[in-house]
Amino acid sequence: MSAIIQCRGVSKTYSQGAVDVPALRGVDLDIEAGDFATLSGPSGSGKTTLLSLIGGLDRPTAGEITVEGEAIVGLAPAKLADLRLRKIGFVFQTYSLIPVLSAEENVEFVLRLLGRPAAERSARARQVLAEVGLAGLEKRRPAKLSGGQQQRVAVARALAPRPAIVLADEPTANLDSKTAEELIALMASLNAASGATFLIATHDARVIAHARRRIEMTDGRITADDRVAAVGA
Repeated sequence: MSAIIQCRGVSKTYSQGAVDVPALRGVDLDIEAGDFATLSGPSGSGKTTLLSLIGGLDRPTAGEITVEGEAIVGLAPAKLADLRLRKIGFVFQTYSLIPVLSAEENVEFVLRLLGRPAAERSARARQVLAEVGLAGLEKRRPAKLSGGQQQRVAVARALAPRPAIVLADEPTANLDSKTAEELIALMASLNAASGATFLIATHDARVIAHARRRIEMTDGRITADDRVAAVGA
C-alpha cells in the first residue's frame, strides 16, 4: 500500500495570552491507503489537533502535510475547502447534523455542494443510508432519531461522496456501550467494503480494538505505532 496521508515535521503552537502552548511537536506520520487506524492518547496529547490539520480545518505552525500527493498547507482557503469536499469525509463527536433536514437531506447536503443532480443525490443518499442500517428512516429528522442513529447518518454523510479519506473525532463518545460497539464494527465493515482510509481519534478501547493500526500520542508526539490483527480480522 502507498501513503495517502503524509506528515513531515508537523508542529502546532497555540498562543494563550503571552504564553505559547505546543500542541504538536514535529510529527512525522504516513497513513496508507485503505488503512483503518486510530490515534489515541490522553487529553491534550495532540490527536484532535493532528486530525484537524490533516483535514485542513486548521494550519500547522510548521511542517508539511500531503493528501493523495497534494501539499495542503499552502493552499488558498477556497482550494482547501474544495479538497475537503472532494476527498475527505468527517465524522464528529457531536453528529453535526442539520436539525431541520431529514436524514436523507442531511446526507444529500454534501452532494448538493458538489453539484450532483437531484435524482443522483437522492439515490446515493438512500443507498448509503441503507448501508449503515437506516433503510426506512430516510425521512426522519435528527430529533426523531436516537444518538446511535444520528451518528450513523453522520457516517453516511461522510461516505456519500465516496471520499478517499474519512476522519473521525471521538465518534463513540456520546454513545452507550452497545451502540458504540455496533458503530465501530459498522465503520470497520464500511472501510473494508469501500476501500476508504479511516483515521479515528479516540479514547475508546473498543474502537482501538477494531483498528489494524494503533498510533499513540503523548505531549504532541507519536510514542507508539503498531500494526496488529484487529478484532474480527
